[in-house]
Amino acid sequence: MTADSRPEPPHFGDERATLRAFLDYQRATLAMKCEGLTDEELRQRSMPPSTLTLLGLVRHLAEVERAWFRRVFEDNDAPMVWSPTIDFQAAYDVSGASGAEAFAAWEAEVETSRRIEREAESLDLVGLQPRWGEEVSLRMVLVHVLLEYGRHNGHADFLREGVDGVVGA
Repeated sequence: MTADSRPEPPHFGDERATLRAFLDYQRATLAMKCEGLTDEELRQRSMPPSTLTLLGLVRHLAEVERAWFRRVFEDNDAPMVWSPTIDFQAAYDVSGASGAEAFAAWEAEVETSRRIEREAESLDLVGLQPRWGEEVSLRMVLVHVLLEYGRHNGHADFLREGVDGVVGA
């Protein structure tokens, strides 16, 4: 990995700026954990019977971004990225998958999510969570996705260490 170039979240800021910055920090952490690896290394499994890989995490988080931003606030019927149904496990099947394809999809979904958040008048924007059939706020979505990244970046720490011994933030 190269030098840490993640955006530093503010020590003081309003709620929206703080949530935005911490989510971007977590997004950058995922990218940093995968930086400099080949497709083969990105597909390296942690340990049997787990099928968890760094590439699978990138694909999964592309699905998370779509499911929680695009499908909630723009198009409840938008197809998922990697599966015809809402099957978050499908993203973990990385046979034949490439890092370039996964990162392109993930980056596109991140940009869509950022646009939706930027264009929202407030964190009280309400959208329909299609799987639950319930309304949720943009605030809840930001917190949920932030927690999702935090959990999976912990997995990414261990996966990266298993690939090449690199550890760190």
